[in-house]
Amino acid sequence: MTRIIYQQLDGRQDILDVDDGTTLMQAAVSRGLRGIVGECGGAAMCATCHVFVEPSHLHRLPAMNAVEDGMLDSVVDERQFNSRLSCQLMATPELDGLIVHIPRTQV
Repeated sequence: MTRIIYQQLDGRQDILDVDDGTTLMQAAVSRGLRGIVGECGGAAMCATCHVFVEPSHLHRLPAMNAVEDGMLDSVVDERQFNSRLSCQLMATPELDGLIVHIPRTQV
């Protein structure tokens, strides 16, 4: 299990224990977490699972592929240097304690 912290705009934190091998989007959607839509089901085709990764945690993430990079250009809440699609981030022991910030809106 990997503990992921989803930081809401109001400062509230949703702390989820996520099975390794599960995407951060799947974990959020399956638990009804507010702010993550995951409209395309994890195919990196909709950008409704956009998150901002805590800057000090960026070095812990796998490299972004070209598909994710392209989709981040179409997010509703403006893309930032720490933007990622949570459907492309898989829970692993290396990500334990990762903090992701939920954007204002996804759609």
